[in-house]
Amino acid sequence: MQIEDWRTHHTHTIGGAMKALLTKLVKAEISLRDGLTRTHKNFYARLRDERGDVPGWVLVVLMTTGLVTAIWTIAAPRLTSILKNSLDAMNGIR
Repeated sequence: MQIEDWRTHHTHTIGGAMKALLTKLVKAEISLRDGLTRTHKNFYARLRDERGDVPGWVLVVLMTTGLVTAIWTIAAPRLTSILKNSLDAMNGIR
């Protein structure tokens, strides 16, 4: 085999290997992009379908507000006396 034939043979072999590698890389990228696009579409489809449970959240907020108000109404006199006693005690420290 002469030098020119050797160069031509190896150039084609290397070129073919590079072409095959690039083809695999392009196919892998296309597959990855397709997967990401599918995942993105599925995520936003679920997000659009999830309207949220607004009445449920309103009920939770109203019940929490009602509980805090009820507890505060019952505990306010005792909390006021505790605060007043502690402040009076702080005034006595001076």
